[in-house]
Amino acid sequence: MTALLDQLIEQALVFAPLEVVAVLLAIAYLVLAIRQNIWCWACAGISTAIYVWLFIDAKLYMESVLNGFYFVMAIYGWTVWNSGRTNDHEKPVVVWPPRTHAFAVAAIAIASLVNGYLLTRYSDAAYPYVDSLTTWSAIWATFLVARKVLENWWYWLLIDVASIFIYWSRDLHLTALLFVIYVVMIPFGLIAWTRSMREELA
Repeated sequence: MTALLDQLIEQALVFAPLEVVAVLLAIAYLVLAIRQNIWCWACAGISTAIYVWLFIDAKLYMESVLNGFYFVMAIYGWTVWNSGRTNDHEKPVVVWPPRTHAFAVAAIAIASLVNGYLLTRYSDAAYPYVDSLTTWSAIWATFLVARKVLENWWYWLLIDVASIFIYWSRDLHLTALLFVIYVVMIPFGLIAWTRSMREELA
C-alpha cells in the first residue's frame, strides 16, 4: 500500500502534472454535479480538454474522442441547466421510462461491436471493444446528466468500474484513482438527486 501511494505521489509531482490538474477538476465536476451546481460544467470543460491529449498519448483513441464529446457536452449541459432554471429554482431531476433505456442499451451494444471491430482492424488501440463500450455508454450517460435524468448514476457506476481497469493498465494511475473516487461518490449523487426529485414532486 505504501509503495502504491509513493508511486502515485511520484507520478503526480514529476510525470503527470497535466493529469493532476485534469483529475482535480474532474473531482470538482462530480462534487458540483451532485450538488446540481451549474459550475460543474466549467470544470468538466477544462478537464476534458486536457484528457483529449492525455488519451491520445496513451493510445486510447475512443477515450480521446469521448473527451472531445464531453467538452461539447459541457457547453450543452451549461446551456440546458441554465435555461431550465425558473424563479431561482434549478432544472428539476426527471426519470425516463424503461423502454427508452432498453433501446439505448441495445444501440450501445451494436455501436460498440462495430466500433471495436474497426479499431481492431485499423488501429493499434488498446482494449478496442471495452474502450468502445465504455465510450458509447458514457456518451449516453453524459446526455442523461445534461438532461438531469436520474438513471445516469447507474450507467456511470458500470462505466467507472470498467474504466478503472482500462486506465490502470495504460499507466494512467491517477486517472484510475479518480474513477475509484467516482465509484465511491456515485451513491451520494444518486441519493441527492432522488431526494431533489421527490422534493420537486411533493
